[in-house]
Amino acid sequence: MTAAARDLFERYHACWESRDPDRIAGLHTADSVFHLHSGQDPVRGQAAIREAAAGMFELVPDLAFDLVSLRVGEDFWVVQWKLSGTSAAGGAVDIDLADFILVENGAVKEKHSYVDGVAMQAALAPNRAAS
Repeated sequence: MTAAARDLFERYHACWESRDPDRIAGLHTADSVFHLHSGQDPVRGQAAIREAAAGMFELVPDLAFDLVSLRVGEDFWVVQWKLSGTSAAGGAVDIDLADFILVENGAVKEKHSYVDGVAMQAALAPNRAAS
């Protein structure tokens, strides 16, 4: 099963890299939960997850992921990322992110993302230097 979870990680990450909210949502279970732990409420279900992913790509259109660490188990993975890019507000994105993913029947059952909230708020704030 670890190989199956690793394969799902690879396919799922490819969807995020290609900024494809439809494919991201399609790899979640119908009742999946996605929770960005930075003050937002969790979203549930593929349609809500698709909208949440699309919203992230609107905030940071050139979002890039640099892998720091990955651990894959029977029915989960834990991954640490360094996110980079430029926010729609003009701020430089340089954010630490840790994801905890639970897998059920070959799909993402739960995605919990923990971010550096201070860095995220700074990146998403309007660029005052441009004003």
